[in-house]
Amino acid sequence: LEVEEDDAENLLKALEKELQRRRFGSPVRLEVEESIDAHVLELLVSELDVSDSEVFHLPGPLDLTGLEAIVRLDRPELKYPAFVPQTHSHLAEVESASPVDMFSALSRRDVLLHHPYDSFATSVQRFIEQAAADPHVLAIKQTLYRTSGDSPIIDALVDAAESGKQVLVLIEIKARFDEHANIRWARKLEQAGCHVVYGLVGLKTHCKLALVVRDEGIGIRRYAHVGTGNYNPKTARRYEDLGLLTADEGVAADIGNLFNNLSGFARQREYPNLLVAPESVRAGLLARIQREIEHRQAGRTARIRMKANSLVDESTIDALYRASQAGVQVDLCVRGICALRPGVPGLSDHITVRSVLGRFLEHSRIFWFDNGGEPQAWIGSADLMHRNLDRRVEVLVRIPSPGHVAELGQLLDLGLDDGTSSWWLGPEGEWERHDRSADGEPLVDLQGALIARHRRRRDNAAAVRR
Repeated sequence: LEVEEDDAENLLKALEKELQRRRFGSPVRLEVEESIDAHVLELLVSELDVSDSEVFHLPGPLDLTGLEAIVRLDRPELKYPAFVPQTHSHLAEVESASPVDMFSALSRRDVLLHHPYDSFATSVQRFIEQAAADPHVLAIKQTLYRTSGDSPIIDALVDAAESGKQVLVLIEIKARFDEHANIRWARKLEQAGCHVVYGLVGLKTHCKLALVVRDEGIGIRRYAHVGTGNYNPKTARRYEDLGLLTADEGVAADIGNLFNNLSGFARQREYPNLLVAPESVRAGLLARIQREIEHRQAGRTARIRMKANSLVDESTIDALYRASQAGVQVDLCVRGICALRPGVPGLSDHITVRSVLGRFLEHSRIFWFDNGGEPQAWIGSADLMHRNLDRRVEVLVRIPSPGHVAELGQLLDLGLDDGTSSWWLGPEGEWERHDRSADGEPLVDLQGALIARHRRRRDNAAAVRR
């Protein structure tokens, strides 16, 4: 959508007009089956006024949304066993069925969430709902990019504003194909008394942040959430994502300053615990790749592991090639587009690229560096693409707890292990499936193994409490 943000007297109205025009706009792409009749194709091209370069011949079904009907069939023997996300052990009920006090739990320790294995409803959603109901909470600040149609997050923010709390919501109303829904949410939140802002001119706000400011008698304390996925309870059951719930003063202060920046109250560009696009995500990652090269050259341990949805940024790819040439082991898990070529002699001998496709959509982003034996890990919303690094507000947070850094390392170990079922990218750009061992035995299903692991952890934690 093309909207002049500077000139629009009312951005919502301008966007609504543009959405109405989009329904009758010119096509930019025509998808047809390979077997389409030439006369029919000629008629479509003529009537729709598209060029030959805008016609795409596809080998399979055109509208895959129809597959939803197959999923809804009552054939349990053809489906995965039922899976119910579990409450994180550090947020589980104690002694009774009443929900845990989120703020007491977070004042004791940070919580690293792994959805959908850890329930979104009893972690992130409960965090916002308890903040809205807590009389000691002074303010809630949150970004919203996409959310569900019947969003309990929106309802909680409305309740908070109506009870007199200061509520700031940064809504990205230009989120592709969610524009109508986000405009509706923006109006509902404004009517409830929330301060609704639409981010920085020329940039989409894609970061996933929430901040709660609470008066605890002896002083003000801030609690924060940084995630890799949207505040959407429905997709949180199908998308694999990570999130950090924390009361860390440094992280919370940085997020507070970033909200001030995004809402126009202040202009700050340096955040000690965050990497923020478009200013510092690319530069920060390149600096850390270079640091691994220097560790390797000095004889210290060096390794780079990254998990992302896409990798096409040339600067990042070139830096990873340099790391490989310096002898640094680089292991990547990339679900979608990957423009890097691993295993090319003299260029990327020390780089592997894997992709995990399974029951859940792998959506989290992890950037893990050995750092000479003192590992660091970052998680957040940014993929390694131009749009993320240059045209969006994205946030990566440094994980404060060494235990959580180690936990992310173990997760990457499992996902990148040769014994885990995955797709491997070759030096010629071809993907090859590896799902069986040399003996013909099936390899480990990553997501199935994580379901079993989280169940064991929850059962062990419950046994300890008893």
